[in-house]
Amino acid sequence: MEIKVLMRHGAGIREMARELGCSRNTIRRYLRETAAEQYSPRTARPTKLDPYKGYLLERIEAARPHWIPGVVL
Repeated sequence: MEIKVLMRHGAGIREMARELGCSRNTIRRYLRETAAEQYSPRTARPTKLDPYKGYLLERIEAARPHWIPGVVL
């Protein structure tokens, strides 16, 4: 993303390579590729609280008008 920003500011390939610490060929490759700027969505990673999520949501709904601290849950 920084390469695209520097390109919009009018920086040359050599200047961008020096500033970002990579080769000029790398800068050229990222400027040519359109897929390099797109991020793919990440898959959801399991958390430690996943087995208890149902219980926690029940507790939060039971105390709905009030707030329950995380330590109490």
